[in-house]
Amino acid sequence: MTVLQPTGFPGKNWPQICSAIQAEKFLRANGLEIESVEGPPSKQSSTVVVRYRIVDPKPREQPAAPPGGAADPKTNQESPEEWAHRMTGKLFGLMKEEIAAFGGAEAYLRWVRGYDEEDAV
Repeated sequence: MTVLQPTGFPGKNWPQICSAIQAEKFLRANGLEIESVEGPPSKQSSTVVVRYRIVDPKPREQPAAPPGGAADPKTNQESPEEWAHRMTGKLFGLMKEEIAAFGGAEAYLRWVRGYDEEDAV
């Protein structure tokens, strides 16, 4: 069992993990540079060791909050869970009227899929 499985990450996803921790976006966001990568030639397995060097010790500035969004990100101390609830809370009830117009969620999904299951038989 891998360390990530208890957190919900499926096993055997080493290529995904190794690609992410070596990606330019990850390195830039964390002020890192890869010093060396040790392991199999593919560089994508559970035995890969990535050694980083800190090239920019200051954390990157967060992008400005969108209008109606959170306050200054430097003073906003919300957790990832709080942020997710705040962002998804804006979507709550968004499709309520549209779904009701089709007679409920099942009818709406049949319309989205473009066929009636009864007709497909």
